[in-house]
Amino acid sequence: HCVHTLITGEKDGYYTDYGKTKHLAKSLREGFVYSWQYSPHRLRHHGNSSADIPADKFVVFSQNHDQIGNRLMADRLVTIAGFEAAKLAAGAIMLSPYIPLLYMGQEYAEKAPFNYFVEHSDQELIEAVRKGRKEEFSSFNWKKEPPDPQSPETFQQSILNWNLRNQPPHSQMLELYRDLIALRRQIPALAKLSKDDQRVDFDEDKKLISTLRSYGKSTVFCTFNFADKHRQDAFELPAGKWKKLIDSAEKKYAGQGSDLPELITGPAQIGIKPFSFTAFELKS
Repeated sequence: HCVHTLITGEKDGYYTDYGKTKHLAKSLREGFVYSWQYSPHRLRHHGNSSADIPADKFVVFSQNHDQIGNRLMADRLVTIAGFEAAKLAAGAIMLSPYIPLLYMGQEYAEKAPFNYFVEHSDQELIEAVRKGRKEEFSSFNWKKEPPDPQSPETFQQSILNWNLRNQPPHSQMLELYRDLIALRRQIPALAKLSKDDQRVDFDEDKKLISTLRSYGKSTVFCTFNFADKHRQDAFELPAGKWKKLIDSAEKKYAGQGSDLPELITGPAQIGIKPFSFTAFELKS
């Protein structure tokens, strides 16, 4: 919900409780966002602290079958927010200290919806499902009628197009996920699932977040820009010699191109492209 609202700006329904960088920062630091704070959506205090629960007990995602299937048009994040924002969501999930979950087709930016569909034989049950779907969306500002869950066409629309994996820009999204998975395996600071061995900072006005993750002699500095503006001198890279690990703005990921050099000596101010993320490794 944190990532979704930051990227899309949606504030209807249960998304009312989110939409600020401080929410995502707390999630990265602790896990649960609500630990008995007041929830505008629920109109009451909600949640419990998860600060003492180890990071490897959390599975995190920007999309799953509920997030997509329980939208009016069952649209995916890449359809709602665009390709660059979908890459940013990938970075936020894959560079977190938790276990990532990828929803089918997300790894290559599948655009087919995942509609809610049924195949019932009882006509009363079918009508009840249709009515229930409409009522479910009453708290959202969605004007269209939901697809008929009993219609074969609703199911057909949801079938994945696996051939997209071999076509740009979908193949470039797949390359991005592969590179992120490789970094999680190869870099100790990213492989170590720990909320304690990190520092999380944010700028609410500029919609920026940075994380500094360490494990042993391994240190990685990650930056995330959830705004649609290029931020000059957005972050201060700490002292030391830093190697760029990844920049989602790179052309090989169908981006505008990275302005950042491969090696930077800090402390140094670095910029970041709109809806993008970067990661740097401290070299000894």
